[in-house]
Amino acid sequence: MRATERAALVTVVALVALVAPAAAQDTIRVAVVDGARVAELRGDDIDVVELGPGASGAWRASVVRPVVVSGAVEIDGRRAPAFRLRSDRPIRLNGREYPSPLEIVRSGDGFAVVNEVPLEEYVVGVLRAEASEKWPPAMLRAQAVVARTYAAYHRNLAAGKPFHILASTAHQQYAGRVPAASPAWGAVRETTGQVLLWEGEVFPAFYHTESGGYTEDPRMVFAARTMPALKPVRCEFSAGSPHYYWNLDLRLTDLAELLRRNDVNVGAISAIEISERTPSLRASAVTVHGARSSARLRGNDFRRMIGYDTLKSTLFAVAIDGDWARFSGRGYGHGVGMCQWGAKGMAEQGYAARKILEFFYPGTTLGSLPLGARLAP
Repeated sequence: MRATERAALVTVVALVALVAPAAAQDTIRVAVVDGARVAELRGDDIDVVELGPGASGAWRASVVRPVVVSGAVEIDGRRAPAFRLRSDRPIRLNGREYPSPLEIVRSGDGFAVVNEVPLEEYVVGVLRAEASEKWPPAMLRAQAVVARTYAAYHRNLAAGKPFHILASTAHQQYAGRVPAASPAWGAVRETTGQVLLWEGEVFPAFYHTESGGYTEDPRMVFAARTMPALKPVRCEFSAGSPHYYWNLDLRLTDLAELLRRNDVNVGAISAIEISERTPSLRASAVTVHGARSSARLRGNDFRRMIGYDTLKSTLFAVAIDGDWARFSGRGYGHGVGMCQWGAKGMAEQGYAARKILEFFYPGTTLGSLPLGARLAP
């Protein structure tokens, strides 16, 4: 790239930075990777631009390999606080394609790869990752409203930060670019801008895979003072889910080691008891007795230590059988908000998306965000 072209590109980037606040309501910044120390992004004719004070470098590449060096991000020997990547075609990272732009920004001891994308297009990517495209349209429409609400809440919460939301189970999964033929596009178009409101405001509209028959009061799971007082409901629509009932057998020695890695060292485990349960019968407190000591843990912390995908929910009973801890439980996830399998069951019985939302989020109302650009695949 000639010096004049480089200068022109830097000028364009500066202008984009100036107009970004005006477009902020239409976009969301999604960290598709966070805390990385090395990555590889591939694409066709990627324009790489340095960002930050004194930044002046810009060049074109087909492979971009950021690394962390001396507290800064380095690409091809050039160091800067951040870089912006643009291309007319999707940029590939970890087996997925993302629309440009992507930014490489410092985050913790590493860096984050941030996809700045129109909010509605982001919701399409969430549907592709979080729900089956073969499920009924009414369920997908309900999921679109919930995902948009959750995203809008986090965008407000993290305004001014390098990114608003994580593309992971910590927030919401995000599939990046979605083919035009995907039913997710139709579900998002048909609900464009629609969000749930609690007392007139967007809120963290949590959802989960399977309730096991009862949803949970969010204040029993999450500690935030502003958590809405959503009423738990009995869900009879998901009995056909593969996660409705489950069993898990863990060797006591393995369980003790998992706890020890989380600074809970009780020694050889002799007993496990559910000390407290929530109104939906989820374990709110678990006491583990061992040869060295006993430890009382929050049910959600106990599940986290074992692994969210291993111990599927806190709706369980447990018994010691020789060298094993045998768990028998129901549901998959924290149980707050919409049960995805329950929403699927309701849609199959003819319930509209609005009715599904009213069932799982009693006390909320349906509202709209300011509409941005027209959604197109």
